[in-house]
Amino acid sequence: MPSITLRAALAADAPQLHALVASHLEEGRLLPRALGELAIHAPRFVVAVEPSSGGDRLVGCAELAPLSASVAEVRSLVVDRKARGNGLGQRMIDELGRRARREGFTRLSAFAHDPKLFVRLGFSIVPHTWVPEKIARDCHACALFRNCGQYAVVLDLHHARTFVGTASGTLVGTAGTPVSSRV
Repeated sequence: MPSITLRAALAADAPQLHALVASHLEEGRLLPRALGELAIHAPRFVVAVEPSSGGDRLVGCAELAPLSASVAEVRSLVVDRKARGNGLGQRMIDELGRRARREGFTRLSAFAHDPKLFVRLGFSIVPHTWVPEKIARDCHACALFRNCGQYAVVLDLHHARTFVGTASGTLVGTAGTPVSSRV
């Protein structure tokens, strides 16, 4: 597999972000995202990019979505099926953790059907009610509200391990600056 680089997403990445998220909806672990919404929120995403002859191809993405002044959520975490097993999910979560700290958040949350990766990274499984910001912002409008199959996980950024990069490299920029973190 060619080298995969992490970088901050750009608005121009929105069509590929949309295709990546849409291609994984049938797994039942993601909520659909509108193309326009992804274009607006693209700077919140970290993307895993695989070089190809036709240009860069996105093989992973994750969004740092603010829920309040102190809480952010890891949202739309996707790794292409062919790129799984290479630590990309962890690399993207680590980068979002670093970004969350830089932006002044004190807690990082996620809602996941399978919380193993998050727990391995130091998140704790908590009752949904421990993330009232998420309930107020998204859950009330969800058709599965009160019948959710997801686990709420939270990481206290003040007491969490330090996000200092991955075993292989460096950090991703927050303004679309590519970095040299490689698999």
